[in-house]
Amino acid sequence: MTNELNSHTTQIQDAEQAAIEKRREHLKNESTRIIEIAGNEPHSALKCIHQLSVAGGATEATYIAIEQRIVADQDAAGAYHLALLAQNTPDLPIDARQLIELVVNKGDNAQRLALLKNLPLPPVETIKQHILASDDGDAIGQMNAYLQINPEGYGSQHMLASGQADRIVPLSPGK
Repeated sequence: MTNELNSHTTQIQDAEQAAIEKRREHLKNESTRIIEIAGNEPHSALKCIHQLSVAGGATEATYIAIEQRIVADQDAAGAYHLALLAQNTPDLPIDARQLIELVVNKGDNAQRLALLKNLPLPPVETIKQHILASDDGDAIGQMNAYLQINPEGYGSQHMLASGQADRIVPLSPGK
């Protein structure tokens, strides 16, 4: 009986190990494919981030390749999404500050407002300066309304934790 139990336990462990190896191989293959896209297709950061999400993860080199694509293209939308991902996964090998600066300096007011609302600790004063300098009355109004209820700009995670309802703000219009 003990030998049967040990044999069954070993079979289960072997099956689990095989599943882990299969998953690892899948992620490695997906990572290689995403790195190739990021390295060869200009303005492909959002496509790569989507593929990363579908794959359920990737290697460190994949995140670095996507960040390099974003910086090369000065892609504010890609920077926004990768910065949010980095805020939620602190051990990613990317420079979230660089991405946030790219959004603030090169992005539009919708992206700046989304950063203000979605980052745990956004650079409030810098975002405020850029939005005010744009003379965009609608964006200024939205920013002021948001900062009135959240003067420190703690982002939606803080608001959710404090019981206020908010959500991640998508950059895609109308959906």
